[in-house]
Amino acid sequence: MADKRDYYEVLGVSRSATADEIKSAYRKLAMKYHPDRNPGDKAAEEKFKEAAEAYDVLHDPEKRQRYDQFGHQAFANGGAGGFGGAGGMSMDDIFSAFGDLFGGRMRGGSFGGFEEFFGGGRQQQRRADPNAPQRGDDMTFRLEIDFDEAVFGSERTLELTLPTQCKECGGTGAAPGSKRVTCHTCGGHGVVIGGSGFFQVRQTCPTCGGEGMIIEKPCRSCRGAGHVTSPQKISLRIPAGVDTGSKLRLQGKGGGGLRGGENGDLYVLLEVRSSDIFEREGQDLFVDIPVSPAVAALGGEIAVPTPEGEARLKIPAGTSNGKVFRLRGKGVPSLRGGMPGDLDVRIVIEVPTRLDRRQRAALEDFQKLVTPDTFPEAQRFANRSKVFFAHRDKLKK
Repeated sequence: MADKRDYYEVLGVSRSATADEIKSAYRKLAMKYHPDRNPGDKAAEEKFKEAAEAYDVLHDPEKRQRYDQFGHQAFANGGAGGFGGAGGMSMDDIFSAFGDLFGGRMRGGSFGGFEEFFGGGRQQQRRADPNAPQRGDDMTFRLEIDFDEAVFGSERTLELTLPTQCKECGGTGAAPGSKRVTCHTCGGHGVVIGGSGFFQVRQTCPTCGGEGMIIEKPCRSCRGAGHVTSPQKISLRIPAGVDTGSKLRLQGKGGGGLRGGENGDLYVLLEVRSSDIFEREGQDLFVDIPVSPAVAALGGEIAVPTPEGEARLKIPAGTSNGKVFRLRGKGVPSLRGGMPGDLDVRIVIEVPTRLDRRQRAALEDFQKLVTPDTFPEAQRFANRSKVFFAHRDKLKK
């Protein structure tokens, strides 16, 4: 699952794309990479399959909602308990979806190796012992948190709808007194052979879904899936120092197992909102502090916000605009218990506006007292300008 590309990225659409935009994007990709148009091109076959998987999920409102919440983990291991997905799509499923776009059912005789392409290896692994306990799916949940939560840590209660093991059948999917028997369609092989003559393909058995076995009488509660979906409240501790991309693991809080198997894990992927005050880079923080021209010129003490509270910073007389002061250890706490990062304070000299008459008069009096030594940077720039124009005039003669 970790190697799969984001389905929106595969189709080249935004996460807010409409159903028509998704359909149009898939139509273009399907036409471009269809096996009949690219005979023998394995890369095209992969892209055709990838686009079909993405469309299978994103054109279905229910599957799309689950994908937006849990990502690819929503469809792991065939998506038991209503979390079905594209990972177990058969060749018929893909060409059916493709044909629906063009008003007909299409089959690509040149598209070989279907069992390998569409999960045959995993299905055979399940068929080895279909009655053995099966661990639940690992699930991934994306959580957006405030900047302050990331810096200081917090406690959250997640309200999620997750697949849990059906209590009535114990995750077997079979009603009391019923059992699992060999599938009559595929004879227990999990695959069936379609087509005739030269073009024959192996595809997942539509009756047993590749299991090789079926249930005589499905459980009424889960309808044979072994899972039911139910709302759950899960406590989450967010440690201080997390950042966007941090992943928190909650052991045993993922999808329920089958036939007595243990639960999967829940992974919470964090995304941190930006701050109105700070910029962050790793454990270091950056803040701009506006000061008056008088404080910058005469020096003084300013208040600086830090994660630990307000700090006082003395700035020397003659501090220039953009000057940076570093406060060691005043950044973000370390997740591993090390030293916190630093806080860089950049001085931004604010030009006064909305002057009253007395303030304007005072500035005018100050301007009369200004000499070239008062603003040395301005004087150096003026001197460089004179040299430039003198050189220009010399070249014109």
